[in-house]
Amino acid sequence: MRARILNLGVLAHVDAGKTSLTERLLFEHGTTTELGSVDAGTTQTDGNALERERGITIRSAVASFAVGDLHVNLIDTPGHPEFISEVQRSLSVLDGAVLVVSAVEGVQPQTRVLMRTLQSMQLPTIVVVNKIDRKGARTVELVDEIRRTLLIDVAVLNEVQTLGQRSASAHSKGFDTDVDLIAAIAEHDDALLAAFVDGRPLDPDAVRRSLAASTARGVICPLLFGSAMTGAGVADLTDTIASMLPTTPTNSDPTAELCGRVFAIERSLAGGKTAVIRLFGGQLEARQSLVFHRDSDVATIDYPAKVTQLQVVGASDGQNVARSGDIVRASGLAQTQIGDRLGDPVPRRAVRFAPPTLESVIRPRNNTEAATVHAALALLADEDPLIRIRAIPGGATSVFLYGDVQKEVIGDRLSRDFGLDVDFDTTVPLYLERVIGTGESMFEVDRRGENLFCATVGIRIEPIDEDGFDYQQASEWGVMPHAFHSAIEDGVYITMQQGLYGWDVIGCRVTVFAADQYAPLSTAADFRNLSPIVLLRALEQARTQVCEPCSRVEIATPKAALNAVLGYLSTIDAKIVDTIPNESEWVVHSIVPARLEQQLMKALPGLTHGTGVLWSEPARPRPVGDPVPTRARHDGNPLDVDKYLRHLSGRRDGA
Repeated sequence: MRARILNLGVLAHVDAGKTSLTERLLFEHGTTTELGSVDAGTTQTDGNALERERGITIRSAVASFAVGDLHVNLIDTPGHPEFISEVQRSLSVLDGAVLVVSAVEGVQPQTRVLMRTLQSMQLPTIVVVNKIDRKGARTVELVDEIRRTLLIDVAVLNEVQTLGQRSASAHSKGFDTDVDLIAAIAEHDDALLAAFVDGRPLDPDAVRRSLAASTARGVICPLLFGSAMTGAGVADLTDTIASMLPTTPTNSDPTAELCGRVFAIERSLAGGKTAVIRLFGGQLEARQSLVFHRDSDVATIDYPAKVTQLQVVGASDGQNVARSGDIVRASGLAQTQIGDRLGDPVPRRAVRFAPPTLESVIRPRNNTEAATVHAALALLADEDPLIRIRAIPGGATSVFLYGDVQKEVIGDRLSRDFGLDVDFDTTVPLYLERVIGTGESMFEVDRRGENLFCATVGIRIEPIDEDGFDYQQASEWGVMPHAFHSAIEDGVYITMQQGLYGWDVIGCRVTVFAADQYAPLSTAADFRNLSPIVLLRALEQARTQVCEPCSRVEIATPKAALNAVLGYLSTIDAKIVDTIPNESEWVVHSIVPARLEQQLMKALPGLTHGTGVLWSEPARPRPVGDPVPTRARHDGNPLDVDKYLRHLSGRRDGA
């Protein structure tokens, strides 16, 4: 019986045993009949061939198991830094997390990055020290390392016997007898602390409840030792998951507002599209009419949809109604993208990950397959909102990337899933154009209808102190059909992806101050095609400055490696903001060109003997010097009207 639901994420540095632990939980609770193996490529959650061959998780996967009346949706997330957007999407729908640390390797750089992210989102977290059966495994000193480097309080719930041997086992501590455990929990509970200090008898159930409350507040993390390979400690972990993490009751009010978020898109081999949705409130069933909301750079877009088929993850085949807490796979939502929402779910604290800052051009080896490659890439972009593509004159397509591993994954998926062989050009950085002045342009309809477009559009551009752009409609509504206003907005949005130098335009407000039609000849295409001309003329007046994306980087480095880190940062044109000494390390704050961040991440282990840690978040783009980098246009250049018209004519003719 499903009385409670818990949506649980499993996170770790690469090779800490995250997927193996996921497979062990599924096996121990009867979801799978055989224990999946990363080495053998038989894992349940690494579903595609590339994940199994590489032994890494690339896409988040959902599986489920039951612990008594608790239904657990288990979400296995990627550990590789280039797939951090997958982690971000998963965290937004979780109730709690398990962070896996290797008992041999200990706290690794990505472990610290993930823990910091979990803390910033205030997600209740259990720490699992895996691989206690391996030679070189540590316990007491590793707990100290976890407290010191992850900056968290932990309550150690079990202890290990025959450490580092195949026979290693983990045994629960007593909530009423273990002094160290009770002391750790009492640090966050004044009433418990007073009873503990006074030597009064303690109710173990009350101590457990105190730990659960502190865990839910994110002020302490239960810590358990175990082995995913042998199953040692898994029973303790199961009990802790069921008793220490906040859950959602299944008898929630079905009349409440329907709230949910799309956090994954799945496609069948036949191309069928399924949206994976976490519900936060209300009730959802098949054939239900819905309204989804999508937050874009310009405005919130609302669109209707209807679910044709509904599968509640982990439920019996007969259950076709989903409620708060459920994760569902919904079919029939052709328009739906990752990040779209139902209602207004209360988000956890936002984590701001940098968008891709690299670009590579993909060319089909068979020139006749250019359109097919572009269509396949569009499907992949539909699954990942941080993948953006654009057509390149001559039949190629460009794609925005985080790094070379992601490029390999895209190439492999094109080959395996679509049977397409492609080549990638050299990866190059993406730049931006910031508006630095004010400009205005207007193209007025000739009342005789003797002009290029049967439309009037007036656009004003002015700078703002933000990195996006703000779109405003100041012309009078109701004078012409709404579709014409939407066409202007479409034209503006597309053109803002190619400024005066060919790069995305940021830092401005775009105001449409005039819009009029020439009835009955005007069409939406007139407004959509005219808007780029008017916008670029206004942009030409305002002028833009080409900037490069930057990251605000924080590096924790051993004291002995500080000079090496500072020296390297100077070679990649980084700006040192601050250096702060800590107990056993220095923390360096700097602004780094985003195009060089991957290079810095690769160099850091060598500079710091494998112990340096890097955190980053987007920083304000900074201007570049001469020569100003440019990017080839693919819109016919609306500033050259004759060339632009030839482009439009060729597009209409299918050229």
